[in-house]
Amino acid sequence: MTAAHQKPTIPAPTEAAAPTRRQLIQRGAAGAALFAGLGHLPVWAAGSDAPEKKEVKIGFIPLTDCASVVMASVLGIDQKYGVKIIPTKEASWPGVRDKLVNGELDMAHVLWGLIYGVHLGTAGPKKDMAVLMNLNHNGQAITLSKKVADKGAVDAASLAKLMASDKREYTFAQTFPTGTHAMWLYYWLASVGVQPLKDTKVITVPPPQMVANMRVGNMDGYCVGEPWGHRAIADGIGITAATTQDIWKDHPEKALGTSAEFAQKYPNTCRAVIAAILEASKWIDAGLQNKLKMAETVADRAYVNTSVDVINQRILGRYQNGLGKTWDDPNHMKFFNDGYVNMPYLSDGMWFLTQHKRWRLIKDHPDYLAVAQQINKIDLYRQGAAAAKVNVPKDVMRSSKLIDGVVWDGKNPKAYAEGFKVQAA
Repeated sequence: MTAAHQKPTIPAPTEAAAPTRRQLIQRGAAGAALFAGLGHLPVWAAGSDAPEKKEVKIGFIPLTDCASVVMASVLGIDQKYGVKIIPTKEASWPGVRDKLVNGELDMAHVLWGLIYGVHLGTAGPKKDMAVLMNLNHNGQAITLSKKVADKGAVDAASLAKLMASDKREYTFAQTFPTGTHAMWLYYWLASVGVQPLKDTKVITVPPPQMVANMRVGNMDGYCVGEPWGHRAIADGIGITAATTQDIWKDHPEKALGTSAEFAQKYPNTCRAVIAAILEASKWIDAGLQNKLKMAETVADRAYVNTSVDVINQRILGRYQNGLGKTWDDPNHMKFFNDGYVNMPYLSDGMWFLTQHKRWRLIKDHPDYLAVAQQINKIDLYRQGAAAAKVNVPKDVMRSSKLIDGVVWDGKNPKAYAEGFKVQAA
């Protein structure tokens, strides 16, 4: 067994306090010195373009894909653009939602479907919301319990076969009812004829609590972001049945979200934060040493609170499924990919609306394009990208083929939403 595939020693999950303001400032100063030493000097001039708000509280959930927000702060890249990012560790997605709505957080590393759900009033209090950029593609996973795997369920087809013969109720967990993980889980189950809201019991569990809940038998499977898929394998309690890039290659995952009110009131601040996180995203994807440094940083108790190995295996595309299979996945979690990752494509937002309609989270067809145009701040993104000298895709729509062979391109969202054989009645 190679060192890369040895089972790491995992500390018991504990809640850690967020870093203090002084610690954040110290880390930022050290990172800024390193960054400046590499020839990266401040570029944001004072004046009409200066950020209106100098300190920006950005909430995050302990997941690997919070890395670009964290590294923009830790490396001091934010200071280059005239802002100070204060990463704020949150316990659950409903907590993030509430703090975005009431203004306790300025922005958040957040689920696309949460932002869209709040905007439409289907995910809690209705409030106009904004997506400033996409933070990452790929890198989530669907985990099945070792008990289920021992009965032969190791992928969607074998799971459906087992469920049909077992005749008991199967329980699956996602992280937020309108969020990305719920949609990946439902799409994956439906691809083999399972209607998730009728044929299974679905529960909502915060990401850091998934492994503990599976350990005590509260669910048969779950969909969540890393490192909590790999952690189940490292702990010997689950197997990876599918990665989310198996479901949709280069799918949108976390967004940088805020309220429409904040985006309107502080446009220069939004542009500065977008530029800083873009530069951090580029830094993460630049090479092996940067990825390892990122893994070491976000594994800290102040952020994800797990072992570095649990993070860096999948961030490098080194996968194992818990059943002896290992592989290198070129479609692992990406943070930049020459700017392709970060564009808040209108079609990405529209896709989540089609799935909300498919599963009756919204009753009627919305004006798909108009809603996406309201939420996705394309102009702010382009301006932030220009400040960071990042390439911007010309098209605000993109086309993808998902696991069931159906192509999504945003051209006829109503027909797309109505075209699925498996959907809620």
